[in-house]
Amino acid sequence: MRPRARRVLSAVALLAIAASGFMRAQIPAATLQQANDALQAGEADKALALLAPLPTQGPGAAEAENLICRVQFTLQQWDLAVKACELAVRLDGTSSVDHMWLGRALGEKADRASFLSAYSLGKRVRSEFQQAVELDPHNAGALSDLGQFYKDAPGIVGGGLDKAEAIAAQLDKVNPAKAYELRGNIAVSRKDYVTAEQDFKQAIAVSPHPAEQWTILANLYRGRQRWSDLDAAIHGCVAAAARDKHSGVGLYDGAGILIETNRDPALAAKMLEDYLAGSSKSEEAPAFIARVRLGRLKQRLGDAAGAEREFAAAAAMAREYNPPQDARH
Repeated sequence: MRPRARRVLSAVALLAIAASGFMRAQIPAATLQQANDALQAGEADKALALLAPLPTQGPGAAEAENLICRVQFTLQQWDLAVKACELAVRLDGTSSVDHMWLGRALGEKADRASFLSAYSLGKRVRSEFQQAVELDPHNAGALSDLGQFYKDAPGIVGGGLDKAEAIAAQLDKVNPAKAYELRGNIAVSRKDYVTAEQDFKQAIAVSPHPAEQWTILANLYRGRQRWSDLDAAIHGCVAAAARDKHSGVGLYDGAGILIETNRDPALAAKMLEDYLAGSSKSEEAPAFIARVRLGRLKQRLGDAAGAEREFAAAAAMAREYNPPQDARH
């Protein structure tokens, strides 16, 4: 009887081990939500600390890898972002969002690659955005990304303004503001700046959150060196943000334009302070980068102590972020 008892106990132990492994594979939805909340708040270190110990297989693993990809994306660690998003796509090839983010990460890598590597990567970028749109034709982010790819990419990797215009027509039914934005960018490519200005103004008119659209118009004026119009557009962004609590990205982008054009550092600092103090922080405008930029602005404005506080706060949020020099102006 003893040998049989041992065999029974062994089977029970194996079942217990299997059950334990199964339980470990169940990634709690609350953990994923906490990681996403940290990502949106710009707390990259906290997000990675939550995500790193999670299993790489089983329910929830694809979403966890997508979140890791997006955290690495904010840190501008393109190779790591690509690796995580590739795993997310392998785990769940039916996710439009996963394909979209893999396309974005590959696009950033392609922008910094040699010509031959960029050619190969560019084809992959196109494929990922196309798959994202095929999986969800109402994914406005994926449609916009695909349209921008067609606008920017040479024909050898599948680009073309006619293809971008077709995407704009699809966006009309999903996100009219993004459709006008894409048409404006197509017009810029054709050097039709009058039409581009009209399209960007239409985007402002139809957007439920127009602050970001004001910055796109301001960027057009920057390219045309229409400085008084640029200033007016930035003030339009500030006014729109004052009326809309969901305008954080607009404040961040508008401050970036002022920094890049070396205009009104006090206003740029105020816009970043308002963004950081608000409730609409987003991974599109990483808070740790906002603090680095704000620190540089405070240095220029003579507030050395304030600058050091911002740099320390940024480092506490994202120790691995190594800002390029242009992000520290």
